[in-house]
Amino acid sequence: MTSAAAVRRSGISAPTAAARRRRAARAQLQRAVPPLSSRTQVVRSALVVVCAMSASLVLHLVVLSSLQHTAAQDRLFARYRLDLTVGVAPTGPVDENGRELAIGTPIAYIQIPLIGVDEVVSEGTTSGVLFDGPGHRRDTPLPGQYGTSIILGRQAAYGGPFGDLADLAAGDDIKVTTGQGTFEYKVRGVRREGDLVPPPPATRSRLILVTAAGTSFVPNGVLRVDADLVGNPVVGQAPVRTAANLPVEERSMKGDSRSVWVLALWLQALIGLSFLLVWAWHRWGRAQAWIVLTPPLIFVGLAASGEVVRLLPNLM
Repeated sequence: MTSAAAVRRSGISAPTAAARRRRAARAQLQRAVPPLSSRTQVVRSALVVVCAMSASLVLHLVVLSSLQHTAAQDRLFARYRLDLTVGVAPTGPVDENGRELAIGTPIAYIQIPLIGVDEVVSEGTTSGVLFDGPGHRRDTPLPGQYGTSIILGRQAAYGGPFGDLADLAAGDDIKVTTGQGTFEYKVRGVRREGDLVPPPPATRSRLILVTAAGTSFVPNGVLRVDADLVGNPVVGQAPVRTAANLPVEERSMKGDSRSVWVLALWLQALIGLSFLLVWAWHRWGRAQAWIVLTPPLIFVGLAASGEVVRLLPNLM
């Protein structure tokens, strides 16, 4: 007797019988897949979190950070060129309304022909500011003014604008443009931790460029380039900040932990996605789970790694 005849004699329609066979096959498949223990799920999820964070951090630092820096510099250059054109570029630590300049405000344009540096300098030296390019330390005067101006820049990540400072030598040119004009500096020398600080310049205006020393992404100290102004400095307002009240996160080789709560939220999302991936892998299959959950894992991983970078040394 054929199966079709058996179905007709039993009075069951063909679609109903086919549906039952499918349900039976699914039930058999479910019985064949052993339940996933809580311990196994936690271990696999932890491995997914570690792998996702490691890969995202490397991708962020090596590739995406450079693209982010380039885009930020394009935006800052357009803004600063407009400020110079209309005559509203900052010439001191406060704006036209008497308020302290906002962190991230473009304040200068620095050029070092020998090592190919053409960067807009922003106000402040936190990790976030140095994502976009060099930053001006707020307890020092602007370049070109009386006193010693300090500019910090990254060695390797986010374009590594100051990565080649060690190649400079005495007599090399540095040009800085601010709202008060263009100023030319001559390099006096390069110094590392423990080296003697040179005596004050005769012109009473010095520029110090600061970055990390050591291997890229593995800094072991601070490297500084001292340069003296050629010509006469200009008068500017005294800095609002002092070395005593400069926030810790704006000092050399310091990270910024003020937004660590944002990192905690992204890590929670990453952990949740990892558990979901392990469950989907077990229930749907490996290929289906990765196809569906890889995009959100990459997005959340990169967002979390961006917050991790804020905690790392700002000169790296």
